[in-house]
Amino acid sequence: MNTAEIQALDSQYVAPTYARAPFVIERGEGVYVYDTDGKRYIDCVAGIAVNALGYGDPDVRAAVADQMARLTHISNLYTSLPQAQLAKMLVERSFADKVFFCNSGAEAMEAAIKFARKWAHVHGQTDKTEFVAFSHAFHGRTMGALALTPRSYYQDAFKPLMPGVSIAEYNDLGSAEALVNERTCAVVVEPLQGEGGVHPAEPVFLQGLRALCTRANALLIFDEVQCGLARTGTLWAHEPYGVTPDLMALAKPLGGGLPMGAALMTQAVADCVAPGDHASTFGANPAICAAAKVVLSKLSAPEFLGHVREMGAFLQQNLAGLQSKHRSIRAVRGRGLIWGIEADRDVAPVIEEGYRQGLITCKAGANVVRLVPPLVIQQAELSEVVAILDRAFGLLED
Repeated sequence: MNTAEIQALDSQYVAPTYARAPFVIERGEGVYVYDTDGKRYIDCVAGIAVNALGYGDPDVRAAVADQMARLTHISNLYTSLPQAQLAKMLVERSFADKVFFCNSGAEAMEAAIKFARKWAHVHGQTDKTEFVAFSHAFHGRTMGALALTPRSYYQDAFKPLMPGVSIAEYNDLGSAEALVNERTCAVVVEPLQGEGGVHPAEPVFLQGLRALCTRANALLIFDEVQCGLARTGTLWAHEPYGVTPDLMALAKPLGGGLPMGAALMTQAVADCVAPGDHASTFGANPAICAAAKVVLSKLSAPEFLGHVREMGAFLQQNLAGLQSKHRSIRAVRGRGLIWGIEADRDVAPVIEEGYRQGLITCKAGANVVRLVPPLVIQQAELSEVVAILDRAFGLLED
């Protein structure tokens, strides 16, 4: 089928919940994808920060093929070795003592919400049910996670949402302090906001939230669905802050392009969780766990993390050069290989021009171009990305 025929088929049968790009992706290789007309694009979206190892990693493919030949799915009524091994790897590389597996970032956030409320309930604090989240946050589109995502565009048609959520200003510790009280079950925050415009947390803010939660006997939940797992140049985005959470939501790159989420927790939280409290039929699918073991091993290697930091520094320097050249660019923000270029106008024309010139980017809000390429990207490819963005912003300003 050609491009037009595939697009017509999609339009006829798939629910219209997405605004599609004007091409059909057929295959991927390394940091590139190819459309059905044979055109090649540098992919700086990577499945929305999912394809950390790019396309076609041979070790991930081999691990999945081997596990598929042995066992694909058994449900969590039974134990599988890949699940246990992956959980051990995550615990050994993080603050956590236990892991709950699911299928997506939104599901990981829903699990964290439920576990936080169960923690309060077990401790006899039945009125301690409320949450504090932050401006510009994005935690998912399921009903609990959506309540923590304060954007009318996402929320209005689906109200009433989960009650008991207060919204403080991101990077404003005083704002959070004014809202946290004896009814607060947990504070939920992204160490680096992705969908909300690529905003890194300030150290005093994240450190202050930890102290505030400890003082108020509330849990601190980090959402590292997009910023975690090496994206910022450290395995966890919160590492440079010297702060650890009580719960953390993961997903996106973990499954190597296959659907996997996880909620990591301390023993104090895990001690409050009992059989039947939560479940996921497909969570920790053995084949996906086999892929995730390879992904986690590669992403946590010191030399790999060093590569992300090196490429991030190179990209930061070059994006700063773009900012100095183009009057429409207000700010450049990010860390590692997650960057946002904020403009003084809608950036849709920049993204569309990128498509024409063989670059895939996406928005993080109307005025921000987001770059989340595969973490295996090299300097030559990043130079091409910057050159295309240079031309695209030049056309924006003409």
